[in-house]
Amino acid sequence: MEATKLKFGILGAGCIGSYIGAHLTYAGIDTLLVGRQKLAQEIRGNGLRITSVEGKDFYLKPEQIQYTTKIEALSDRDIVLLTVKSVNTAEAAQSLKQILPVGKTVVSCQNGVRNAEIVRSFLPGIRILKCMVPYNVVWRSKGLFHCGTSGFLIIEKQDNISKIILSELHRSGLIAKEHKNIQDILWGKLIFNLNNSINALAGIPLHQQLSQSAYRKILAATMHEALQVLKYSGIYPVGSGGLLPNLAPFILSLPDFLFFRVASKMIKVDPQACSSMLQDLQQSRQTEINYINGEIVTLARLNQLSAPINSKLITLVEKATTTGYSPKMSAREMATILGINI
Repeated sequence: MEATKLKFGILGAGCIGSYIGAHLTYAGIDTLLVGRQKLAQEIRGNGLRITSVEGKDFYLKPEQIQYTTKIEALSDRDIVLLTVKSVNTAEAAQSLKQILPVGKTVVSCQNGVRNAEIVRSFLPGIRILKCMVPYNVVWRSKGLFHCGTSGFLIIEKQDNISKIILSELHRSGLIAKEHKNIQDILWGKLIFNLNNSINALAGIPLHQQLSQSAYRKILAATMHEALQVLKYSGIYPVGSGGLLPNLAPFILSLPDFLFFRVASKMIKVDPQACSSMLQDLQQSRQTEINYINGEIVTLARLNQLSAPINSKLITLVEKATTTGYSPKMSAREMATILGINI
């Protein structure tokens, strides 16, 4: 299979899918995006513009973009990047089962640690790869997608296909690497994604939230609890791009001047960036709480342990989901409910 002749498909082309798909398209790689009617209409009228905290800024005219709402159009794609929310993984895999021939490749570019296994259960004969996506992408308006954090993609090392995919991603201007222990990388990302629920409940930009030591102490306690559960379960999360999950609680607990100095070397965060979970609450969508904090609680129960902080965060986010908006909780209010001393 020649890399230059690969046909890519993106299933679930919202924020992450459109960001990656736009890069591939801009590089001249045959890429078909499949998503919702609302975005399809917006792209037909405005095209796609991509910006980032690292200074990227490019534009695709409407006629340059292949965007459809019909999943059947993916049947001729060699590689399908799955970027749907974790809650929609089984439904998406069932749909792909009806159209993808044996021998194709599906790459799970999703939050959580179990999506690839769910996809694999529906698609025997299809090569399934895992991918860690670090981006925080916001759909602003009129086809503009802004990536508010730095980071690089990590693809599961598998045969020669991962190298071929990496080659195309590099050609598109996306930094990507391969890793043989991708599951440990996914657990490492999940540790940092535990902040999604805290950010959603705070209802403020990530930079503003992490600039306050009280919120950082809540996150440190949440991560510490999760790391203890993982350690007991024999799971050792691996970091990427300077983000070290086992050191994170300590770094978060540093005084402001030291935290800012260390954090600035680890990751860039746009002042307006917010978590995908906060975006879900703001748009009255179902969150991925059960695929992030829920994984810690489930693992704790399997090992006859408790994870009270993560359990309470799930309850708070589920309550917020029923109201359809962030409760905008102060750090003190949140810490009191969670039983954390700040």
